[in-house]
Amino acid sequence: MDIPITHRLSFKQARLTVLIGFVLGTLLSLFQIAIDYASEDASIDREIRSLLQISHNPASRIAYNLDAELAQELTLGLLHSPAVVGARLADNNHVLLASVTRPLAQSPYRMVSDFLFGKSRQFDDVLRLDHMPDESIGTLHLDIDTFAFGSHFLQRAVITLINGFVRSLVLAGLLLALFYFTLTKPLTGMIRALSVRDPRSLNQEAMPCPPGHENDEIGVLVAVTNRQFETVASEFARRQEAEKQLNDHLNELEDIVSARTQQLESINARLSQSNEELQVARSTALDMAHARSAFLANMSHEIRTPLNGLLGMLALSLDGPLSAEQRQQLSIAHDSGKVLVELLNDILDLSKFDAGQVELERIPFDLAALLEDTASLLSQNAAPNVELTCLIDPHFPASVLGDPTRVRQIVSNLLSNALKFTRAGRVDVRLAHYGDRVRIEVCDTGIGIAQDAQAKIFQPFTQAEAAITRQYGGTGLGLTLTHNLTDAMNGQLSIESNLGVGSRFCVDLPLPAHTPPVQWAPLKGKVLVASNANSGLLEMLGRLLPHWGVACQQLETGAAPDADADLLITDCPECLVDIRDASRVPVLLVTAYGNFMPADQVEALAPLQQQARPLPRTVLYQSLARILRIEGQPNTSPEQGMALPAHRAHILLVEDNPVNQLVARGMLSKLGCDVVISSNGAEALQQLEQDHFDLVLMDCNMPVMNGYDATRQIRKNERWSALPIIALTANAMPEEREHCKAAGMSDYLAKPFRREELVALLDQWIPVEQPQ
Repeated sequence: MDIPITHRLSFKQARLTVLIGFVLGTLLSLFQIAIDYASEDASIDREIRSLLQISHNPASRIAYNLDAELAQELTLGLLHSPAVVGARLADNNHVLLASVTRPLAQSPYRMVSDFLFGKSRQFDDVLRLDHMPDESIGTLHLDIDTFAFGSHFLQRAVITLINGFVRSLVLAGLLLALFYFTLTKPLTGMIRALSVRDPRSLNQEAMPCPPGHENDEIGVLVAVTNRQFETVASEFARRQEAEKQLNDHLNELEDIVSARTQQLESINARLSQSNEELQVARSTALDMAHARSAFLANMSHEIRTPLNGLLGMLALSLDGPLSAEQRQQLSIAHDSGKVLVELLNDILDLSKFDAGQVELERIPFDLAALLEDTASLLSQNAAPNVELTCLIDPHFPASVLGDPTRVRQIVSNLLSNALKFTRAGRVDVRLAHYGDRVRIEVCDTGIGIAQDAQAKIFQPFTQAEAAITRQYGGTGLGLTLTHNLTDAMNGQLSIESNLGVGSRFCVDLPLPAHTPPVQWAPLKGKVLVASNANSGLLEMLGRLLPHWGVACQQLETGAAPDADADLLITDCPECLVDIRDASRVPVLLVTAYGNFMPADQVEALAPLQQQARPLPRTVLYQSLARILRIEGQPNTSPEQGMALPAHRAHILLVEDNPVNQLVARGMLSKLGCDVVISSNGAEALQQLEQDHFDLVLMDCNMPVMNGYDATRQIRKNERWSALPIIALTANAMPEEREHCKAAGMSDYLAKPFRREELVALLDQWIPVEQPQ
């Protein structure tokens, strides 16, 4: 094997050694040149000073005698020096006696010399006589060309560098030859010996050691190589034996794999059959889910249609002349119908959560009023010995941004549970605002929830104990829906409860403020409160009255009212007789709606006003404003002088159900609307051709022509392109709203609808005429 010379170890070692020697030699040569440079630079000044010293006495006598001819000879003589290129001799009055110059010497190396020593140097010698050493008689000036000295320095520097380079080359050749004979040649011989060997042969001869290297590293390398050859030969023999055994095991393994393959084929066949069964089960589950959705939609439609008639007729009956007993009975029936609608909504909402179809609104709404309205609606469910109170922060914003429907569901579910499981004590609904979040707390003194049952009460159709369902009733959907709604709104729901003590549900929702808190007009006066020290009424009045500027003081049991009191507020009807005997101060009685005193007793205890609890803030403020007679405000009730807005509109009602026709027509008529009824979409098209209408209320499911097809036909006519068409449907599923919009309908109203919802739609789509 022939190795190129540049790849041999001898060359590499010689190269490295020469490189190091060359660098060191170069550094030493440079050091020597530097010393020579310093010496040469100093010799320039020394030689010129010596020349000036020699010329000093002759020049002084010439300057003293002012002999110009001798001055010229002296300066010309100085030019004979190779370094002098100019000489001037002047007297003490700076009169020039002689001046000679010659050009600078030219050379390619002059630039290097000028860089090292400068292009030229100037020397001045002040001339004096020995007997007048302090008086100057003239000046001798010399211009020196440094190249005369620099050229000699450069020659010596070049000779020094060349000498070092030649010595490095000679050293490289010697080292190269030395390393070749002592290292490269023996190694090359070993490589040739190794290259001719047959690696597959088991009988390998020992490799000979080069002469003269038996005891150095090359000899050791040869010995180690021979041992490795012996080891490889023995290992090769063992591997041949192992390979033979491996072939035997391989034949056995092939037989085992063949048997396992047959087993896998059988298992794969069974897995394929299982996958097919799973696909069938999945298809069946999807079909069941679609069937459930369709069933819920159909049941929603079938249940809401009669509910709409029931609630509508009850609402119309409540507007008529009734006795107190009849009005209470119809109100209970109407409220029970609302509870049934809420239960139906809960079931539908759970199905929406399962299908991932819940959509949230983000509109401004008055959360405090919503909470008070919900509490007033559910107050009929409170036990006789339970006090329901709404404790709202006086600084709570007038409106927040969010979904009022979903928030109402959360409050309604939590409050319904609190009232259901509380038989005595208090149920408080607290509302506060911090940052961009709202905190709603529902606290009760009911039966409480055990610690181990608190984790499972948020599961659907689950209550804390089986006995609770038997004793208190309920479906177990309320808390599940509340938990899901809170999560959907990025809120947090927490619970604190002790068995036998009560529960506290806290809901934190991201509802930023939209408008600042209501600025109530300040009041002046003094109000006495006759109530238990732990009552919710006393806590609410203690918060609100000072904020409005009214002094609030608790009346001790059995004590007579102060003479300077403007109003007495109490929740104790039994105390009124003693209070009235002691004072004629006006009284505001706050009690449950079913516990109102008869008219004859109210007249006997006059001045007396009754308000149902929970007492809303606006009702309390209006009552105080009437009694305290604020300066600058008329002493009239806020309801006085107010009239319902009248919608003087011509409306086409397209509805096939006779009961729903009566309900809708009755509500619209009381709102001042003129109503024309059509039983299907075809009749509606005929009515539109014959008359002008301001709005169309369109049922979706009707015989002959349904509401979707009728709306599409209406929208095809340019005359009715801007006509508002409101969908009336008992299908409350989320896809129904999109279906109505796709057909061209303007808005959507789900059955059963309340008068407030109908009024809101009329306000939106029809201009309102206010009575003068």
